[in-house]
Amino acid sequence: MSTLNKIKKIKKIRLHHEGTSTLTISGILLLVFNALCYWIFVHLLHFDIPFYVILAVSATVYAIMVNFFRCPIRYFQGETDGIVVAPADGKVVVVEEVEENEYFHAKRKMVSIFMSLTNVHANWFPVDGVIRKMEHENGNFHKAWLPKASMENERSTIVIETEKYGEILVRQIAGAIARRIVTYAREGDDCYIDEHLGFIKFGSRVDVFLPLSAEITVKMGQKTVGNGTVIAKLSEH
Repeated sequence: MSTLNKIKKIKKIRLHHEGTSTLTISGILLLVFNALCYWIFVHLLHFDIPFYVILAVSATVYAIMVNFFRCPIRYFQGETDGIVVAPADGKVVVVEEVEENEYFHAKRKMVSIFMSLTNVHANWFPVDGVIRKMEHENGNFHKAWLPKASMENERSTIVIETEKYGEILVRQIAGAIARRIVTYAREGDDCYIDEHLGFIKFGSRVDVFLPLSAEITVKMGQKTVGNGTVIAKLSEH
C-alpha cells in the first residue's frame, strides 16, 4: 500500500492565517509599484513593453507567495494507533539511526523532511498524544538540508508522549531563508493527527525522532504529503 495514500478528504484549500499580513502588505506594495511603472513607462514614455514585463514578474512572485501560504484541510483515513504521519509536505532527506543528544541522550531513528519554497509550509502533528515539552531556541540559518542544521539552526522542539509507544520528538528547523518558526503546541495539551502543529515561513525542515523499534515506511528522496504519508509504524516492544 502506498505511503502517499489515506488522505480521507481534502475539503478545500484556504490560505493560512500566518500569511495574512505578508500577503496584504506585499499586495499593496506590488500594486503601488506597478502603478508607478505604468505611469512612467506607458503614460510618460509611451513604451509599454517594460511595464508588461514588470507586471508579469510581479504577478508570478505574488502567485508563488500565495502558493506558499496555502493551507489544505486534510483528514487522515483509518486508525491512527501506532501510526506516524508526515508532519509536512516535502521530500525525505534523512532516514537514519542517530544519537539524539538534546533530549533523549540516546539513539533514535530519525526521518527528516525538507520543504522547498513551493511546498505547503503548514506543519501537522505526526502522532496522537500529550505535549510534554515545547522549547524554542534561537540559532543560525544554515541551509536546512545540511546535517548541522538540526543542531545549530533556529528551531522549536516538541516532545509528544504517546499512550503506548513512548515519546516522539518533532523538531521544526529554520532554513537559510526562513526567519520565523510558529509553534502552536503547548505543554500539557493533548494533540492529534489532523491538527496543525505550526508553520515555518520560507524554506525549512522538520525532523522526527522515533524509537529504535519503529518501522520506517519511507525512503530517501521520497515526496511526502503532510498528514497523509505514513512515515513510520510504532511498536510496543
